[in-house]
Amino acid sequence: MGVYNVHERLLAAKGSEAGALIDSLSGGVADRLWPHPNWPPVEFDRPLAVGATGGHGPVRYTVTAYVPGTWVRCTFSGPRGFHGFHEFAVLPVDEERTVLRHTLAMKTSGLARLTWPVAWRPMHDACLEDSLDCAELACTGAVARPARWTPYVRLLRALAR
Repeated sequence: MGVYNVHERLLAAKGSEAGALIDSLSGGVADRLWPHPNWPPVEFDRPLAVGATGGHGPVRYTVTAYVPGTWVRCTFSGPRGFHGFHEFAVLPVDEERTVLRHTLAMKTSGLARLTWPVAWRPMHDACLEDSLDCAELACTGAVARPARWTPYVRLLRALAR
């Protein structure tokens, strides 16, 4: 099964401001992009750079491309059956507005053909919208329309605990 999943947010921010959010991606205190503590933290074996390995929760990956302030791509190594990548990219619109985009492109195999649409996708979508809320808050000081978890996502989160 092929999966192409995109989340993006138009930010009232310069490209350099949005790019700094990508550069902060670490799951640590200085990370202004990842929606911690609501989701398992992002952890890497070293600072963000090509070759860094890590992930969040059971999702594992290796940084396979990184252009500071612009783009980071991570290639999946887990869970089993995820074959592809996810990435954050900064796309300047003009001097004062930027699109921050997250793209996931992968093929699923085995059990992941079932678990992606039933469990992983709803959780992924909720986490990414929370991440974009973090980005908007960091760039503007407010979130115009905060993401809301569906009852199904709340159920999945409860079952995961």
